[in-house]
Amino acid sequence: MVVAKSEHAYAALKRGFKQRCVDKHYRALVQGHPDPSRGTIDAPIDRHPKHDWRFAVVAGGKSSVTHYEVIEAFRAASLCAVTLETGRTHQIRVHFAAVGHPCCGDLAYGGDPVLASRLGLGRQWLHASRLGFAHPSDGRWMEFTSDDPDDLRGALDVLAEAG
Repeated sequence: MVVAKSEHAYAALKRGFKQRCVDKHYRALVQGHPDPSRGTIDAPIDRHPKHDWRFAVVAGGKSSVTHYEVIEAFRAASLCAVTLETGRTHQIRVHFAAVGHPCCGDLAYGGDPVLASRLGLGRQWLHASRLGFAHPSDGRWMEFTSDDPDDLRGALDVLAEAG
């Protein structure tokens, strides 16, 4: 999350997001093992045709591109590094669900509730790990990182212990 301290900063940050000059990096624990282990999901996203509170891959939707790489594979799930070219609402969740690998704990997008319970997840395993952008006033590159929260790290520990 980024908060602007002035109207100028807000406009510059908004422009950076629109022009795709902001680096957005995420970590997602997804069910199963994506094949290939490194790839791109390029599928249009729009409102779900039957549930307007959800989004889905829909013909004629807005262009949406997600790049991923499996960084650790467990028996039941894979930890992925994810970067976005676009920034659609729920993009990572929708794209991984569309390819049959929903985020662990993401019951709204097809996550297995039994696996979520076993991992102690009360939410989807998705974390914004790094954000980089040009500072609005001087253009200096700024980068911020965030460690995995305790509850998400705990799910990884459960998977590691299971072998």
